[in-house]
Amino acid sequence: MTDADLLKRLLAGEQKAFRELVATYQGAMRAVAYAIVGSRNADEVVQDAWLAVVRSLDGFQGRASLKTWLLTITANTAKTRLKHNRREVLLDDLPSPHGSIGDERFSESGHWLLAPHAWHHDSPEALLTEDELRQCLEKTLASLPEQQGSVLHLRERAGLELEEICNLLQVSASNVRVLLHRARLKVYATLEHFEETGQC
Repeated sequence: MTDADLLKRLLAGEQKAFRELVATYQGAMRAVAYAIVGSRNADEVVQDAWLAVVRSLDGFQGRASLKTWLLTITANTAKTRLKHNRREVLLDDLPSPHGSIGDERFSESGHWLLAPHAWHHDSPEALLTEDELRQCLEKTLASLPEQQGSVLHLRERAGLELEEICNLLQVSASNVRVLLHRARLKVYATLEHFEETGQC
């Protein structure tokens, strides 16, 4: 089904088309909202974005894909919410509690040259270690500066391309690459510290 076909059905008020639209794009919209406002407000942002979509559906001109249009509305809704909720903490790059990992650990594309040690054991101790590591990583992700966390989430969890992230967050491509690189370095430092010490 093309965007044009779906749009025609949506404008005709077909309920099944609305269900298809939600089923197809709800996850991506929530990922964008989560990346910008965090988990606490993401669902509300998505609800507000859907309301905005319904209100402006007949104004959709098809200059972008339906997905891009929906994600842009979601990003704008999230940014508006963020402005209302913003705590003025402008510390762009707090130091990592575990120091920094050098650039030599990553390829030019930003991927690890040597991935950190993986735990693939089924013993109770190993499962406990995995849970502790997960909590440690979540803590590190929550402590990332706002834009670093947003870029990392959109790239790694939502699977968006760098160009899409640039458009949604209105950040240059070079800045997105820097933010993603810094965020990955902090996550890698946490993994390495945990592997060496068994502690967060």
